Amino acid sequence: MMTITRRSALAVAPALGFASRAGAQTFPTRPIRIIVPYTPGGVSDITARLIADPMASALGVPVPVENRAGADGVIGTDAIAKSPADGQTLGLVSVAHPVNAAFYRLPFDTMRDFSFITLTTRTPLVLCAARGFAPSTPAELVEHAKRQPSGHVTFAGTGGVVRLAPVLFAQRAGIEMTYVPYRGSTQAHPDLIAGRVDIMFDTVPAALTHIQSGALKALATTGAARAPQLPDVPTLAETLPGFEASTWGMVIGPANLPATVLNRLHAEITAAVRRPDIVERHRQLGAEVVTSNPDETRSFVQAELEKWGAAARAAGIQPQNAG
Repeated sequence: MMTITRRSALAVAPALGFASRAGAQTFPTRPIRIIVPYTPGGVSDITARLIADPMASALGVPVPVENRAGADGVIGTDAIAKSPADGQTLGLVSVAHPVNAAFYRLPFDTMRDFSFITLTTRTPLVLCAARGFAPSTPAELVEHAKRQPSGHVTFAGTGGVVRLAPVLFAQRAGIEMTYVPYRGSTQAHPDLIAGRVDIMFDTVPAALTHIQSGALKALATTGAARAPQLPDVPTLAETLPGFEASTWGMVIGPANLPATVLNRLHAEITAAVRRPDIVERHRQLGAEVVTSNPDETRSFVQAELEKWGAAARAAGIQPQNAG
């Protein structure tokens, strides 16, 4: 039996102290929660659930996904902002994160109150209209709008970037259009197909079935490159250079995550989202997997915040109380 003398105990104490401190600093120490501030079934929710298992395997802890919807994502995003800065609570947000600043008085600061880890996906919008609508290209739409009384061309919008993308288009093209609000795409599509509203910017996955059936026609998509699902449809940037308006997904956390934690999370999340099976699943959803480092991610959000904020202010949109 080993005898521990006072001298040997004193000798080993610093090592034990170091081990204790190292253990206290080990990350993660418990399950990592991913808050999705939207209802189940959307791309952000699906992405979170797809990456949860590979993250759990890599990090050695469970990664549960929690939907906390409400106020267009404000409620769940506020919970992310107010979580401890230890990396144990993350969020998977969408373009609503910067866009909401144009529509709501927020209980958090869109930039200051978050750590930005990586983009996960990008999904372009499609500018579509009823098959019988006269213009079939963006240039024809602009000329058509200029011949109409001010604001005669109507566009369906469901809030967020689907509301602001046509505003940005009208501003860049020098035309005026009238906004017709809808609660969602499923409510807007019948009126769009019937020609009761002229155009709509919608996500490619939401509109694709109607385009493929011939009920709607696609005038343009809004990504930097043509959408794989609609390779013959031009981008708006081919008519209006520099125009881009996409929905996207992004992993964020509360502000001031320690650098070691931030870097570990970035490495494991990007590895998960780049897995071939996860890339393919997103492709089926009409989304492209994209990743970015934390600095790139923060710069991207800042640019989106400025772009959509300027479009909203030019359209006279005033922030309202969230709720």
